Amino acid sequence: MEKIQLSFPAQRRLCGKACAGVVGSGDMEALYTADQGKTLTVEIMTSIDNSDARWKALFDRLSLINGLPAGLLIIHDFGATPGVARIRIEQVFEEVSYA
Repeated sequence: MEKIQLSFPAQRRLCGKACAGVVGSGDMEALYTADQGKTLTVEIMTSIDNSDARWKALFDRLSLINGLPAGLLIIHDFGATPGVARIRIEQVFEEVSYA
């Protein structure tokens, strides 16, 4: 297991908490807590070693598409594909935006 911590400038603010996915399903879970800061802190616990560059590239892309919200995003990854990872992350951001 590898722990990765990333930080990105936030371009928007949300309120609330959300959870998407289930790590026990061989997938991943994303837990997001919004705050009024200026950064998105991402803590990733993954079963895939040396995946820092993949995660950074995913968040760089998400930042360009929708802008990242301020807060804390905790990810428990059990080998999810980049597509599934993106869906779970977008799900928590969307859920909080409608709260």
